[in-house]
Amino acid sequence: MNRRGFLKWLFSMGVVVDGSINILLQMLYQVYENASKTGTETQEAALVEKVEPALSNEPLLSFFVLSDMHISIYDPNTPRKFRSALEQIVQFESPVDALLLGGDLTDYGTEAEYKSLENIMSGFKLPPFYANMGNHDYYHVWMNQKGAFSTETMPNGWTDAQSRARFMKLFGYTKPYNAVTINGYHIILLSQETYRQEMPEVGEGAWYSDAQLEWFQKKLAETTDGKPIFVLIHQPLPPEGKDGGTHQLIRAGKFRELLAPYPNVFVISGHTHQDFDNGSSHYSEETFHWFVNASVGMTRDKQNPASKSQGMYVQVYADRVVVRGREFAQKRWIPEADWMIPLKRV
Repeated sequence: MNRRGFLKWLFSMGVVVDGSINILLQMLYQVYENASKTGTETQEAALVEKVEPALSNEPLLSFFVLSDMHISIYDPNTPRKFRSALEQIVQFESPVDALLLGGDLTDYGTEAEYKSLENIMSGFKLPPFYANMGNHDYYHVWMNQKGAFSTETMPNGWTDAQSRARFMKLFGYTKPYNAVTINGYHIILLSQETYRQEMPEVGEGAWYSDAQLEWFQKKLAETTDGKPIFVLIHQPLPPEGKDGGTHQLIRAGKFRELLAPYPNVFVISGHTHQDFDNGSSHYSEETFHWFVNASVGMTRDKQNPASKSQGMYVQVYADRVVVRGREFAQKRWIPEADWMIPLKRV
C-alpha cells in the first residue's frame, strides 16, 4: 500500500479531520513504514541464507591407487614397472595427496622382495603412502629352504604371523589394517589377516576378524557429514547376498551391512589383474560404489603381459568423485576407465 492508498483508507474509516490531523497522519504512516521495512529486511536475510557457495573446480583430495605390484626377485619386469609408475607420480602435473598400495605388494612375501620394494620407494620423494596386505604377501609359507616353491613341505618353517610382522614393520603399523584422514576425508585400508598356515579353509580369500570388523564399524562412524569415505580392500566381493570363498572377501555379508548406512562410500579392490581396456567390468553400484583396480606388475594381457602396467587416479570434489585409469607403460590415460560419480546430498 502506498501513501495515497493509505490516506484513502484512513478517510474511508470516517476519521474526523481537525487541526491536528497532519500530525496524526505522520505518526500513523511512520508506524506503517517501519513495519514494511522490517518485513523487507527479513525477506532479504532469508534469501541470503539460501544462497549456497559456488563449487570449486579444484579437487579437494587426489590420490593414486596402485594394486598388485608383485615385486619379485625372479621377474625383473615387476620392479621396473613399479619404478616407472612412481616416476610418473612424482612428476605429475596435478596434485597427489597420497599413494595407496592395494595388496600383493610382493610375489612371495620374502625378505628379499620386501627389501626390493623398500629400496624402490626410498628412491623417490613420495607423497604419504599407505598399504594393505594381499594373499601373495603371505606366500613365504610356500618357499622351502632352497628358495623353491614347495607345496609338499608347506609351511616350510614359516608362519602367517611372521608374514604380518614383516609387512607391519615396513609400514610402521601395529596391525595389518589401518586408517588415515587426509584433507578431512577418511580412507580405510582393510587387510587380509590370515592365510593357510593358520586357517587352511580360507584358501586365497580375505578373512577379516571380529576385531577388524568392529574397528571398521567405528571408523565408518567417524564420518557424520556425508563426505565420501574410501575403503581399500584386496580380494573382490562375491555377488550380493552371499559370503565369499577363495579369491574373494569372505565375510562379505557383514562388510556390506556395515557400509549400508553411508551414502557416499567408494570401495576399491584389486587381485583380479584385469586390465581396464579388455572389456571386463571395473565399476558397479550397490549401496556403495565399487571399483576394481588393474595391476601395476602383472596386468592380464594374453598378447603381451609385459606391455601393460595400470593403476587408478582418484580426484574428490565438493559434488563429485572422478576416477581415471592410468596406463603407466605408455604414460597415458585409458578412455575405457573414466568415471564421474555425483555425490549424494545429505
